[in-house]
Amino acid sequence: MIQAEGLTHYYGPYPAIQDVNFGVRKGEILGFLGPNGAGKTTTMRIITGFMPPTRGTVTLDGFDVVEQSLDARRRVGYLPETVPLYTDMSVNGYLKYMGTLRGMPPKDIKARLGDVIDVCRLGDYRKTQIGKLSKGFRQRVGIAQAIIHQPQVLVLDEPTIGIDPIQVVETRRLIKDLGSEQTVVLSSHILPEVSMLCDRVLIINEGRIVAEDTPKNLAEGLQGVDRLEVEVGGPAAEVLPVLRAISGVNEVNHINQDGRHTYIIQAQSGQDLRDAISQEIVSNGWSLRGLQMVGMSLEEIFLRLTTHEEL
Repeated sequence: MIQAEGLTHYYGPYPAIQDVNFGVRKGEILGFLGPNGAGKTTTMRIITGFMPPTRGTVTLDGFDVVEQSLDARRRVGYLPETVPLYTDMSVNGYLKYMGTLRGMPPKDIKARLGDVIDVCRLGDYRKTQIGKLSKGFRQRVGIAQAIIHQPQVLVLDEPTIGIDPIQVVETRRLIKDLGSEQTVVLSSHILPEVSMLCDRVLIINEGRIVAEDTPKNLAEGLQGVDRLEVEVGGPAAEVLPVLRAISGVNEVNHINQDGRHTYIIQAQSGQDLRDAISQEIVSNGWSLRGLQMVGMSLEEIFLRLTTHEEL
C-alpha cells in the first residue's frame, strides 16, 4: 500500500532523512519510532504529500505522491501532531467543511458524517463548538477529519500526546479498530503503546532507518542471549553465587520487591538452562516460585538502536 524508496530531504544544507526505504502492507499498523529530530515527522509529511522529498519516491496504492499528488492524497488521511482545528466551528460543521475540501459530494458527506461521528464516539458533541471540547475530544475530531473520506491509508503523528489516561485508552481502542480496515502508520514516543497497537516497528535515528521488524523479531535479533526470570524463596546472599556458578550463565541481576526475590539471568544464546537452574534451587532447599523466559522490551530495543551505550 505504501512504498518509499531512497527518500532524502534537506533543510538547507542539513539532511533530515537520508536514503529511507520501507514498505507498508495493506491492513497493517506500522509503528514509526525515533528520538526527537530523527526524521519521523519529515517522513510523514512526505508520505502525505505535505511536502516533496529532495530526492526519492513514495507511492500510495500505486500513485506517486509528487507526480500524481491529488490521486495519492485522496487515499490518505493525516492527523498531524498539532491537530488542524477551527475552534469557532461546531464538530458537525467542521467535518462537513473538511469533507468539502476533500472533494466529497454533499450527499456522500451527509451519508458518511453519521458513521464517522459514531466511530469516534462524538455523538453527544456533534453540535458543540470545538473550542469548548477537551483535548481528548479535540483529538477525536482530528481523527474524524482524517477518516471522513474513507482513506485507504491513515497517518497519525503522536495521536495520544497530551491527553488524559482515559482518553488515551479510548484513542488506542479507536486506532486498533481503524487498523482492521485501513493501513495505519503511527508515530509515537510511548513505546508500550506501539507494542500494543502495531504489527511491525520501524526505528529511525539520525535520518536513517536502523531497524524494521516485529518487536519480537527485533528482540531476538538484538539480544544475542537468552534471558530468564526466576523467583526464588531463599536468602539472596546465598542464591546469587549459586546461580552465577551455573555453566552457561553470563550474568545474574537481583531484584527485591517487597520481599519477593527475582533474578534476571542472561544465558548464552541457544542454551536452555531451565532444568539446571531448577535443580540447583531445589537441591539447596529453596522454593522455586517462578521460572519463565523473557525477551527485551521495546524500550530496551529502542535504546540499544538509538544510543551508543551498552545496556
